[in-house]
Amino acid sequence: MFLFLTVVQAIVAAALVALVLMQRSEGGGLGIGGGGSPGGLMSARGAADFLTRMTKYTAALFVVLSIVLAALAVNVTSGDDIDDTLDRSVAPAAQQQDPLNAADSAESDEQTAAPASDDPLADVSQ
Repeated sequence: MFLFLTVVQAIVAAALVALVLMQRSEGGGLGIGGGGSPGGLMSARGAADFLTRMTKYTAALFVVLSIVLAALAVNVTSGDDIDDTLDRSVAPAAQQQDPLNAADSAESDEQTAAPASDDPLADVSQ
């Protein structure tokens, strides 16, 4: 049903575009006005009235179909289920040693305590 209404919506949209383009505008447009008696259906005035009415009904049908499709889309794409396909529970990586200090690893284990003062140059001998 949803797919059928989507196709109908596309056809109505194309018809609406065609109807709007066929109407005579200030710049001339793609108007289909032709000769004939002034009071007839296919006179310039009769064709303009017909196109205006058809545009109005097609636009109303487009809006109604949009509302119906929006209501159906809620039921088709319900968000009731939580998607857990992206499982992000990963075991923490093993702690790696710094490659620059790998040679001093034995010495670094002995010197893990922080210096007593906040002076970074306290350890430097003069």
